[in-house]
Amino acid sequence: MLKALIVFLALNVACSAQEIAVAAAADLRPAMEEIVAKFQQSNPGKAVKVTYGSSGNFFQQIQNGAPFDLFFSANTDYPKKLESAGLIVPGSYYEYARGKIVLLVSANSKLELNQGLKILLNPAVNKIAIADPSHAPYGQAAVAALKSENIYEKVSSKLVTGENISQAASFVLSGAADVGIASLSLALAPASKQQVRYAEIPANDYPPIQQACVVLAKSNNQKLAAQFQELFKADQARDTLKRYGFEVP
Repeated sequence: MLKALIVFLALNVACSAQEIAVAAAADLRPAMEEIVAKFQQSNPGKAVKVTYGSSGNFFQQIQNGAPFDLFFSANTDYPKKLESAGLIVPGSYYEYARGKIVLLVSANSKLELNQGLKILLNPAVNKIAIADPSHAPYGQAAVAALKSENIYEKVSSKLVTGENISQAASFVLSGAADVGIASLSLALAPASKQQVRYAEIPANDYPPIQQACVVLAKSNNQKLAAQFQELFKADQARDTLKRYGFEVP
């Protein structure tokens, strides 16, 4: 009887401690935190642990066997490459949102953002923060926008790169950069909203930042991972993403 009780309690503990590990692009942080909180509130005993960073770095880590259950990328290329390599659960590829980039300055900056990207040519601008374009989709979008307006060569010496889009935005907040090219979602984040001013960069200046997520084949909890992913197709999560400036399917 005692042995049966111990087994029952052990199973109960296992069931009450379900957790999935999510790798998420840094632009998602403000929206993802809200979505995770609501998910955990309505699913007691189920936990979602999110690590934020650059999509390219996560792609490399996942290829090398990093123990993530879900990957939310800031582009479609990395999830598609994982799909081609057989590293995702078949049929789990889903394009959940499209992001936007903005010019970002601190709230007390004297720069007039109505000039658009041309403001970067101002002699008062010495440092321009962007995410590292070698592995961050938002950094690639920033470079594309600068080239589209034919000012990349003129300002390339002023560029300072963050490991991801969140770090690039933090350079502006800390004063380490005069202006940044960041995601609209981070400009709208509660933690920074009062500390910054921003202006959207025209969407035709850069390729669409289409973002996709996948459930990873090595996940030990594919059912819970799929349940969390499914939430992003529901109105509540979609409304949260829209509130942070994302376009949703």
